Amino acid sequence: MTTTIPELTQKIIDGFRFKRGDDLSFFLTAPLAELQQGAHELQEHFCGKHIDFCTILNGRSGRCGENCKYCAQAACHSTGIDEYDFLPKEEIIANAKANQDAGANRFAIVTSGRALKGRDFEKALDAYREMKETLTIDLCASHGLLDEEQFQALHDAGVTSYHHNIETSRRFFPEICTSHTYEDRIHTIKIAQKAGFCVCSGGIIGMGETWEDRLDMAISLAELGIESIPINALMPIPGTELADRPQLSGDEILRTIAIFRFINPAANIRLAAGRKLLPQNGETAFLTGASASITGNMLTTSGTTIKEDMQMLGRIGMTNQN
Repeated sequence: MTTTIPELTQKIIDGFRFKRGDDLSFFLTAPLAELQQGAHELQEHFCGKHIDFCTILNGRSGRCGENCKYCAQAACHSTGIDEYDFLPKEEIIANAKANQDAGANRFAIVTSGRALKGRDFEKALDAYREMKETLTIDLCASHGLLDEEQFQALHDAGVTSYHHNIETSRRFFPEICTSHTYEDRIHTIKIAQKAGFCVCSGGIIGMGETWEDRLDMAISLAELGIESIPINALMPIPGTELADRPQLSGDEILRTIAIFRFINPAANIRLAAGRKLLPQNGETAFLTGASASITGNMLTTSGTTIKEDMQMLGRIGMTNQN
């Protein structure tokens, strides 16, 4: 690349966007500090000093019939996680209210399985309707490969965001899952967008993919117009097929975050699983490209408390208030 990182940063602020086929190899060799400075300037321009905090609740756990190699919830893995049916509405609403009172921006119910259907889907709708009526926190859902009718029902119940990761590149996806396809995921995202949802979609790094796969994922998300992009660093879980994968270094995760900011400059780049692999539990990342995070506990790995995250925002001069 003949353009310097500062020049590229300004070009992006002025409206330039990367497209499929562009040479992105310079992102892999550019000094990390330079990339981070550019990512910081892009984040400040497009996101200001706002950090978005979402929380998630594992609403139905385990016994999933899909075969995603990284996942503790797949029935084909023996991970010893808790397995339970859809949680009682009262428990869900109490959890959402506690997160709201602690200052989180958004609350999501996440469920295991290919798609939430039947009585469990009706239970979810009932919970969302009551939360919409009684709480002020924004509502998000993550219930797998839903159809148009289900998305409309979710939207009518008060849910505004839908989470559905593409996980990795189109090339690498069959290496991590064969029970459904990359195209299944893309189709679900598009019908969620058509139904009026803000879609949250990202993936996992550290599963054995190449840097080119990560760049491809970033471009695919840009093509889809994704507004919130969670970046998970694999936390290898004993009993899964990726249990022996080495953990990524903090610098590798930070470079990924910065690159995603350059390719998706206006999106919320969201820290997710693997935050504890980063320096100061991700504090530096919030100044170098990451404008959002999952807070509280993750689905099957431990997270950071909302209180700790609020204190961190104060230290770095950021806010999650609109």
